[in-house]
Amino acid sequence: MELCCIGVSHHSAPLSVRERLAVPGERQQAILRTLAERGREALMVSTCNRVEFYVAAGEVQALKAEIRDAILDLAGAEALGHLYEHEGEKALTHLFRVASSLDSMVVGEPQILGQVKDALELAQGSGSARGELTRACSAAFSTAKRVRTETAIGRSSVSMASAAVALAKKIFGELTGKSVMVVGAGEMAELAARHLASEGVARIVVTNRTLEKAQALAALVGGEARPFEELAELQVAADVIITCTASPTPLFTRASVGPALKPRRHRPLFLVDLAVPRDVDPDVGGLEGVYAYDVDDLQRVIAENTAARAAEAARAEVIVVEEVARFVQIRAQRQGTPVLGQLRKKAEGIARAEVERTLQAMGPALTEKQRRSVEAMGMAIVNKLLHQPTARLRARDGGAGLADAAAELFGLEEEALRLEAPAAEEGSPVPLPAVATGGSRQ
Repeated sequence: MELCCIGVSHHSAPLSVRERLAVPGERQQAILRTLAERGREALMVSTCNRVEFYVAAGEVQALKAEIRDAILDLAGAEALGHLYEHEGEKALTHLFRVASSLDSMVVGEPQILGQVKDALELAQGSGSARGELTRACSAAFSTAKRVRTETAIGRSSVSMASAAVALAKKIFGELTGKSVMVVGAGEMAELAARHLASEGVARIVVTNRTLEKAQALAALVGGEARPFEELAELQVAADVIITCTASPTPLFTRASVGPALKPRRHRPLFLVDLAVPRDVDPDVGGLEGVYAYDVDDLQRVIAENTAARAAEAARAEVIVVEEVARFVQIRAQRQGTPVLGQLRKKAEGIARAEVERTLQAMGPALTEKQRRSVEAMGMAIVNKLLHQPTARLRARDGGAGLADAAAELFGLEEEALRLEAPAAEEGSPVPLPAVATGGSRQ
């Protein structure tokens, strides 16, 4: 099966296009289920800075056309002009780079790995991510872990939230004594609130549609939670508003922000919108005394911190190249080695280890005949357990779907990855002696 990626990101499309593609989880599930019903493998990664479809098929051209139709339906013809496509190893490399945060607006930011994991979980729940995509994502997650462990890219990065706070400091000089409102209670809102608290602001107010979530976040940062229904009046007291919700329509418009300006008596209002789709209507920035910024504006702040991460990013890119080559090699080995053989090899290895453990526990008093009986029992169990799966796999003539399912269920890809490591290649275990078990050896 060939892997393909189709999507848009902050590299290729403006926010106005990306926000039309940022659909809620229920809509994503509907799209993925439709693809799954057609026998397709697909997952959808949707974040503030990218919306990407990863698909796997024996022939990807028809599947790519289906994905383009879905994008057209979501965002109109304009979106098609901003699409990029990757196939084969290029798609695999792109996935590994995305998961490792090498393609992010903030290189090294940690949120993207969790977002890709969430995307895989959603696709698996929708039935659209099976063998190939699951294996590719698992390898991408391992690559991201290596990048985090072997480089300092995460320690030298800045988050979108910290960039927002840095921009606020440029406007006000310092944030000590300022009143801040955080709208939303998700991960990005929490990061922003933590950064603001570290700057010594006088007051942090958290509001969210679910008051309990606002209260939980407020407790973390020493702030206070207010009902979402008070959003209009809370604007009057705030110096800084950072908003990141999942609202499908803007929360802040000229009509809602304008009335709050007069009682503010010309105090500047700083709005940072971390949401996609946007919480702040672009027209709000035209109001006198209002400074409004969105995620694309933050890119300028982030660019100033790029040099410090360049060396670590280069090291991370080498890791990605190594891991892509490793994955391709393992996949070739898997395709060249029948699943039946892999399954039996793994089962016999488990039986061998358990037999050895049992024999050691029973001590040296056993006769040779008794030892061979224990060994024979281990192999008999393997033969009897594998008889029916073996027969069914052979009856399907090695059908890719059933073979892939067996490989995934029994973790044969993970086993191959472990065996591929140099340390695991040394000293292959000696097989058990062939014995007559009465079982059917397939």
